[in-house]
Amino acid sequence: MARVAAKATEDGIWLAAGKRTPFARAGGVLAGKDALELSVPVVKAMLAEGAKPDLAIWGAVIPNLAWSNIAREVLLDAGADPSIPAFSTVMACSTSMAGAFQAAGMLDGRGRDLALVGGVESMSRVQIGLTQNLSDDLRKVMEARSFGDRLTAISHTRLSDVRLHVPKIQNRVTGKSMGEHTEEMAKGWSIGREEQDRIALDSHRNAAAAWKAGFFDDLVIRMSEAGHDTTVRADTSLEKLAKLKPSFDRTSGQGTLTAGNSSPLTDGAAAVWVATAQGLERLPAATPRVRLVDYEINAIDLHSEYLLMSPAYGIPKLLARHGLRYEDVGLWEIHEAFAAQVATHIKALQDPAFLRDKAGVTVDFGRFPIERMNPNGGSTALGHPFGATGARILSQAVKELAAMPAGTWGLVSICADGGQGTMALLRNG
Repeated sequence: MARVAAKATEDGIWLAAGKRTPFARAGGVLAGKDALELSVPVVKAMLAEGAKPDLAIWGAVIPNLAWSNIAREVLLDAGADPSIPAFSTVMACSTSMAGAFQAAGMLDGRGRDLALVGGVESMSRVQIGLTQNLSDDLRKVMEARSFGDRLTAISHTRLSDVRLHVPKIQNRVTGKSMGEHTEEMAKGWSIGREEQDRIALDSHRNAAAAWKAGFFDDLVIRMSEAGHDTTVRADTSLEKLAKLKPSFDRTSGQGTLTAGNSSPLTDGAAAVWVATAQGLERLPAATPRVRLVDYEINAIDLHSEYLLMSPAYGIPKLLARHGLRYEDVGLWEIHEAFAAQVATHIKALQDPAFLRDKAGVTVDFGRFPIERMNPNGGSTALGHPFGATGARILSQAVKELAAMPAGTWGLVSICADGGQGTMALLRNG
């Protein structure tokens, strides 16, 4: 429950909706901006609300040698008060959601009441590096005191080490990409292509409708490059999605993951407020806010379980702690890394054997209400800048849930590389 923080603050911990950039496909309209340049406008927009946070947490999944603590650099470049402490965090796709949990545990109602949390990813500007051996050899060359010493140092360089290291979107332990892992998950759980395409279609339709209705107007800042997400396809259909070729399993004839039912590589930054009741008083009264009632951070054995299955283990435990069934939750925000991963989670959550033998919960949670899931679109449509997704999905959930009847529950879930996951249980009031 914000379990640590709630003991120290009488009224518990709250989340308040933040701001984000438009999300854009990698190589698109935001391709000219690095992670700092994407983050600074978001932090400026947050600070423009008149609130001075007591601390800040920011994260990016893909490293950059130009900085080590992106949180501090972002705040300074945004013109924030230099006395605000800031640190960086990373947990793959759960980065900024994990940052929100970290902030919740640090707020105490005794001078730490408001935290600015967020994250960013510039998939268009991934820094390419040298192999470690070549870096070591070049450093020895630079440290040599004479030309002869330099020649000696460079003579030890092996030709096989003279190459560039290009970061890949794959798990280091398994060597497989997220898409390859999810193809295995889809086959293992018998998740078909049409089921995935329907989830993707709903995501795009809901996102397009939300943009048209103005839902994102106060969540997304306008930038000179773009004023709205560029990845939403309002005109897509099952017929168009069905024509797309498999993206990860292209040889077996059984591949089902495509560019249409997978989240795209995306540039963007997002933020969310984490506050005590006292901290909320610093924010504009119109800022949507809901309680962070409880949370779960978990991990599974990626050698014996599908890589992105962690939320299917954590969600039942989170609900069981509060005596809730699926139908008791009025809003479900499930991160759509891949539509197949979402479909698998839903299937597992309704499988008594999985719940008993894997999640360790014997409760009958009932039918999963898929009609309550991602009503304003998910990552398949909106995009997925790794470090920013947690703050994006939390702010989106906060705004939607805050407009629902008092007492309504919401649950937010993100799967992350490495067999990990984060889940948040929210309540309106």
